[in-house]
Amino acid sequence: MESFSNFMKGIPPLTTEKKPLTPPTNPIQQQQEQQKQPMVGPIHNPVQQQHTRSEGNSIFSASDDNVIMKQVIDTHLPDGTDVDVRPLLDIIQDILRHATINPDPLSSGPHTNGDKPNGKPNQNNAIMMLHSLSHIIEKLASEMAFKCLTVTDGHTTALALFHTVGNFHWDAKLVLTLAAFALNYGEFWLLAQIYSSNQLAKSMAILKQVPTIMEHTAPLKPRFEALKKLIHSILELTICIVQFKELPSMYITPDMPAMSSAINTIPTAVYWNIRGIITCATQIAHLTSMGHEYGIASTEMQSWELSSLTSKIDHIHDFLRRQLENCNRVVGDKKEIEFRRSFNQLFETSHMDNMKILKILINPRDDIQPLFDGNTKMKVSLEVLRRRNVLLLISGLDMSREELSILEDIYNESRIHGSRTNALYEVVWMPIVDPSVNYTIEMDTKFEEMKVKMPWYSVSHPSIIDKVVIRSIEDRWHFRKRPILVVLDPQGKELSPNAIHMMWIWGSNAFPFTSMKEELLWRDETWRLELLVSGMDPTIDNWIREDKYIFLFGGDDIEWIRKFTTTARAMATAARIPLEMAYVGKSKKKESVRRAVATINVEKLSYSWQDPTLMWFFWTRLESMLYSKIQLKKADDQDPMMQQIKKLLSYDKDGSWALLCRGSKILTNGHGTTMMQTPSDFDLWKKDIGTKGFDLSFMEYHDKLHVAANNCCRFEFPVAAGRVPDGMRCPECHRVMEKHIAFLCCHDQEGLLELD
Repeated sequence: MESFSNFMKGIPPLTTEKKPLTPPTNPIQQQQEQQKQPMVGPIHNPVQQQHTRSEGNSIFSASDDNVIMKQVIDTHLPDGTDVDVRPLLDIIQDILRHATINPDPLSSGPHTNGDKPNGKPNQNNAIMMLHSLSHIIEKLASEMAFKCLTVTDGHTTALALFHTVGNFHWDAKLVLTLAAFALNYGEFWLLAQIYSSNQLAKSMAILKQVPTIMEHTAPLKPRFEALKKLIHSILELTICIVQFKELPSMYITPDMPAMSSAINTIPTAVYWNIRGIITCATQIAHLTSMGHEYGIASTEMQSWELSSLTSKIDHIHDFLRRQLENCNRVVGDKKEIEFRRSFNQLFETSHMDNMKILKILINPRDDIQPLFDGNTKMKVSLEVLRRRNVLLLISGLDMSREELSILEDIYNESRIHGSRTNALYEVVWMPIVDPSVNYTIEMDTKFEEMKVKMPWYSVSHPSIIDKVVIRSIEDRWHFRKRPILVVLDPQGKELSPNAIHMMWIWGSNAFPFTSMKEELLWRDETWRLELLVSGMDPTIDNWIREDKYIFLFGGDDIEWIRKFTTTARAMATAARIPLEMAYVGKSKKKESVRRAVATINVEKLSYSWQDPTLMWFFWTRLESMLYSKIQLKKADDQDPMMQQIKKLLSYDKDGSWALLCRGSKILTNGHGTTMMQTPSDFDLWKKDIGTKGFDLSFMEYHDKLHVAANNCCRFEFPVAAGRVPDGMRCPECHRVMEKHIAFLCCHDQEGLLELD
């Protein structure tokens, strides 16, 4: 009994005795040509570690194994001939896939292209290559057919074939030998498939005893099944070895651990693969020369031999496959680093138009139309975006209906009323799917549903966007999960890394959505109620025009809401002021907010938004104001407007709150405790109304309570938001705030800013 690892012992490294005529361009070839002298004695081979299972009746003993591979290495005399074997391998795959009793009816017809998408170009390349190699393949085929019938020692036959291809590199040796086998094997199965309908084929098939063999396929089935499995394993290992040759030398060098291990193993892999090829050829040769009786009589023994070789080749392939995966991982990592670097440089370079950048981002192949027109519901090319301002709406497949609804309203409004901008910018949705997650039918259904609802352009399928592009988008534009809106001018220059905040705050008035425009809009903005609710609700707009006192309030504590609305209404009656109140909910706890709205409606406590989209938009706009300042690196500006925005966002996290306005003017805002106590204590400060007026009296009393409460603020920045400031100052005490990491459970925490 002999373990599989014993077959792998003592494999010397690659060696050559002739200097190549041309410099090698591949890591395998490079190492082969660098090794001038053979090493004496055994070396460590990684395949030895792969298997410890014993195999009985092994062809060679452990002591012979080093001698065997020494004989194989001695035949390796490359003369610089370098062959691109991929086109030939594609044809071999096509032959072996169809060489069976029951070929695929969809791909075995006389006019098919082997169901390979690029079959014709590869066949043309193979035809050109065969002008110089066909005589080698014919020689190998003849030699193999002859020796399979006259030589009982497979090793001797293998050495003869190795001598014939001694001047080629290891991958070419194997593919040429496999091509020779495919020539004979394919002829056998071609006759088997057509002899019943073609007279010429029938006569030839009779000479090879094919009809008789086909009539006795049932007892031969175990043999054919074992043969099919061995050929599959041979083909898989061959493809793996060729893929090593195709690795780009600019990223992979021979001294890399995975590549070095593979290089030392490939001669052994080629040898055993050719031994497998010889065994398969011998099986067919014996069947066609000795008849089905011989095949049936020796089926059990021959099936065992085929299975033993299949197992051996599979173990070698398993090891090389892991090395190839490691190499491809290195190549992928280096390509990604290189792409990310060039991706950023791309936006620092001037271009004639935006097509180069858009092609890299959307990565279209020449044969597809990468965009879906939401208006015509047809696929279109990137040309529709040439020299246009392009707004890239980048998001996952989980955009909420609120986000889509508001964006669509803004987009349609700009098309109807904004003739100035109508012909100047286009929106393109780029759906981002995590490359590490399997793309499911459910995800595809969700994507199609979203795509057809959007009135703008969409990338026709998420798979068009390359994985390395997704990583670069995450790096450059801080995309995590929440939607961003990247703005590119007609030359592809980046005007804003994320204009979604501008869109939420100012809509199409923010056109052309540049960072400079964003700064100008802030410069002209003031702390007023319109900034928070303009255009959202005609009722509140009317209150503003009528210069009424207005309480906006939020939270989900229904008892506080009852007490506050009752107390505020009593204060307004006593002070004889026109007061209106509007409940705007919370940024989170949707279910609690819905229950609060229902109670407010039943008990007629105040006015309340019935559409959750309005509440979502209110809090999104408020958050966007902070994110806009963060993006402009002005989140810690000490202007009063920014301080008040921060306070409202912080109050929302702490519970109940209220904001008092008179018409457009915002008088004050505060925590639920102080804003409740101020109207409750109306009798304590009403005496000041005569001299100071209601506005100043309310503000001064509330400020006194606020100072005494000594409240501080907290902010939450979800990782999905992308941009998180390095530090912030508290808008209350102006100290630098501490940064903490929080893990929040989602029970009843779905926010109005969160997704459904």
